Amino acid sequence: MSLLLHELRLFFVALQFFTRVPVPAWVGWSPEWMHASSRHYPLVGLCVGAVGAAVLLGAGGLWPLSVAVGLSMAATVWMTGGFHEDGLADTCDGLGGSVSRERALIIMKDSRLGSYGALGLVGVLGLKAAALHGLAAHDLASAALATVWAHGLSRVAPVLLLRALPYAGDPEHAKAKPMAQQISGGGLGWVIGVALALCAGVAAWVDALPVLAGAGAMAAMTAWCARWYRQRLGGYTGDTLGASQQLGEVAGLLGWLAALGVA
Repeated sequence: MSLLLHELRLFFVALQFFTRVPVPAWVGWSPEWMHASSRHYPLVGLCVGAVGAAVLLGAGGLWPLSVAVGLSMAATVWMTGGFHEDGLADTCDGLGGSVSRERALIIMKDSRLGSYGALGLVGVLGLKAAALHGLAAHDLASAALATVWAHGLSRVAPVLLLRALPYAGDPEHAKAKPMAQQISGGGLGWVIGVALALCAGVAAWVDALPVLAGAGAMAAMTAWCARWYRQRLGGYTGDTLGASQQLGEVAGLLGWLAALGVA
């Protein structure tokens, strides 16, 4: 029972860090819990995706699909405070130009939005909206399911990068110092198990091909991010982890859509 309670605490710690959702006062916080909570990132993603899916289904019955998609995306951005989108913008600003590693890290810490960041946000969010609209036009219910799946599975990418790469910045000046640590092997195994269970569960409701295509696209995007971050920075930062989630999410939705053969 104490083990289950501790895991529930770790889930709430992750939920509190990545969303606006209030958590019980007994949860507390410590750097060790924050680091260990990384194994619950996909579960936090499922919660965010469930809100987006509910809005998509509800709005889809009242307004055109384009409006429903926009409201769904707005709901997930509000729920997370644009946490991952901010990381995407900072990553694009830092790595978009041909600057040194040191200069890129300085740019990524700058709170101002630059040209590369704006272009990255518009491109990724635009692609996400287009993919969701295509899925909703094919079948609104399956689009809602894909939303939950994409949010959950895309949170696996940051965990894999935590394990595969060293921290590229200065741990003493990291925005979230516990994130400047590698996840344990047990934590990684838990995340992979959740990812497999999620894909198997969703595939039981829809055709397996879209799930496999979307998961393959996410895996390819994660591998590309790992190579990009290693070459440019020598590792990851908190911003690049957020960018990997956003890029993985849109890659998964595009893979799912491609498998359906929707124009």
